[in-house]
Amino acid sequence: MTNILLKPIGIVRTNAPTVPRHWTVSDVEGTIIIDEVYREGLRDIRPGQKIIVLFHFHQSQPFSPENLIQKPPHRNEHLGVFSTCSPRRPNPIGLSVVDVLDIQGSTLRVKGIDMIDGTPILDIKPWIVPDA
Repeated sequence: MTNILLKPIGIVRTNAPTVPRHWTVSDVEGTIIIDEVYREGLRDIRPGQKIIVLFHFHQSQPFSPENLIQKPPHRNEHLGVFSTCSPRRPNPIGLSVVDVLDIQGSTLRVKGIDMIDGTPILDIKPWIVPDA
């Protein structure tokens, strides 16, 4: 297979001493600081909107075949890695949905962070809810 090279577009900043394991239960606030070269790409993001943040689990332990089956700390069963949100993955990519509280230049103030301080941001996408 072809190797893929990803470059961070920004970084997470938070003062939280501990971070929830999943964005669906997080009320942690912080900032996502996007590199100035990408600032114009943020122009249509507004406070009150949700965004999808793709990030790198940069402090995750390396993946190995024994990690294909894992027991999440909040579950009583072993599951395949692709049925979990574990940071120990073949490609250590995380996904969170956060609420945009404010935007100033290339800095987004957000709520719902489940990333640690210094987490590299790979991409941001809109949270789109289909019409019911």
